[in-house]
Amino acid sequence: MSAFDWQRMLLGDMPLLFLGEVAFRALFAFVVVFLFLKISGRRGIRQLSLFELVVILTLGSAAGDVSFYDDVPLLPVAMVFVTLLVLYRATVTTMRRSERFSDWMEGKPVTIIKDGLYELNSLDHLNISSDEFFMELRQQGVEHLGQVRLGILETDGDMSLYFFAPDAVKPGLSVLPAEHRSEYQQVPEAGVYACVRCAHTQPMAGGQAADCPRCGQHTWSPALSHERLR
Repeated sequence: MSAFDWQRMLLGDMPLLFLGEVAFRALFAFVVVFLFLKISGRRGIRQLSLFELVVILTLGSAAGDVSFYDDVPLLPVAMVFVTLLVLYRATVTTMRRSERFSDWMEGKPVTIIKDGLYELNSLDHLNISSDEFFMELRQQGVEHLGQVRLGILETDGDMSLYFFAPDAVKPGLSVLPAEHRSEYQQVPEAGVYACVRCAHTQPMAGGQAADCPRCGQHTWSPALSHERLR
């Protein structure tokens, strides 16, 4: 191999027409990565929008190949960058002109907690496990949902929480780990219990078993009523 072999560095053994195939491959990679992230959900996307993350991932893959492999020509990789730049500019321009397209690309904030209760329609359409969701709440100082007046999942995956005043906190579903939260289908003693699926609370007598009037499930956990400390 000769150093600074321009034919090898720029195109290798490929014809000039291969640049068109590279543009198609870049478009294909962009669409596949975007659809994967769109379908799998937006959790784990922090600070970056979904569209920006797709661009960065695709660019990173192209840049990684040309950086580490001496048999990857430069011009096809340059075509990847040019294609993605055109896609980026065209997409941003379309998003500015069409609110519907912008909402489809970036998503909308989703209300997931309202007045201490889960918004079931929202949760059913999001890829969020209960453990991950509870961890997020605990990290923001939430012990139970009765402390939360409004919870909104933002388009970047962050959660915005708005709390009840201390004197307005009501009994709510505990978000503590399983070892700190009991669950029953037949409650052992009288008290206020919370549905573990929708967070609906109601007084129950000792030994009582009941279906939740809000969502129909039948597992209950003792409701907490502590004020938020921070």
